Amino acid sequence: MRSRLAILVLLGLALAAPLVIYPVFLAKVLCFALFACAFNLLLGFAGLLSFGHAVFLGTGGYITGWLMINSGLTPEIAIIAGTVAGGLLGAVFGKLAVKREGIYFAMVTLALAQLVFFLYLQAPFTGGEDGLQGVPRGKAFGLIDLADNQTMYYFVLAIFLAGFWLIHRTVHSPFGQIMKAIRENESRATSLGYDVNQYKWIAFIISAALSALAGSTKTLVFELASLTDVHWHMSGEVILMTLVGGVGTIIGPLVGAGVVVSMQNYLSGGELGNYLHIIMGAVFVVCVLSFRSGIVGQFNKFRRNNF
Repeated sequence: MRSRLAILVLLGLALAAPLVIYPVFLAKVLCFALFACAFNLLLGFAGLLSFGHAVFLGTGGYITGWLMINSGLTPEIAIIAGTVAGGLLGAVFGKLAVKREGIYFAMVTLALAQLVFFLYLQAPFTGGEDGLQGVPRGKAFGLIDLADNQTMYYFVLAIFLAGFWLIHRTVHSPFGQIMKAIRENESRATSLGYDVNQYKWIAFIISAALSALAGSTKTLVFELASLTDVHWHMSGEVILMTLVGGVGTIIGPLVGAGVVVSMQNYLSGGELGNYLHIIMGAVFVVCVLSFRSGIVGQFNKFRRNNF
């Protein structure tokens, strides 16, 4: 009952938020929150640390942006195409990477992501260093004009809720329980008869597709797809968001994305802008040293111990 009440309160706040806060900023938070939740599905519940997850965010953005500029498709179809493209790329990456463990898995994902980064840098359809600019938002389902920022926010909110629900259902399904078993003791899961690499591969594909969904949506919000979203720096940022919010928790990446995006938005314009990366690095160090379970994880521990 408390969980349902909390969900209703959060949904009410999300619906009312654009009346108080700039809708584009809120849409950006939701896009990165979905990206962080998708990454957390892989790291927090499957125990796989990817250093190249930004490539799926950027791939979804490029495919959606190119289709919106050149094909005249409605935005929801372009977003689906970008999501599918990210999922297919994730299937290829995952097939190669899940055969390795630990740091070797992370290095394989980073190497593959850098390979695709340089491919996008040279490919004519991405616009190179200039990116795809002036991506039209279009009309959702041919009816809803997304040119208005507030309308765009509610469209992004609907996509985020759908993606978040899928992640929640995946984690709490039998498949999710097997993922947790693999994370805790891979050898034991293998001895029970589970094809560990197959489960890892499926988890990788789901995470990659949802990351591409976030990138596709972000491209429409900012009307831009650029190399920034494919760079390894972005892979580092999503790791930071997940760890700050709470790895292995459902809502932690959402909180972490809100914190990191807020810092980038409100600190970059003032005198502290030159020290933004130093501040973010300090926050990361404090989180790792003081509360490794993140903001949400630490709050859950406090609640269990005191209530």
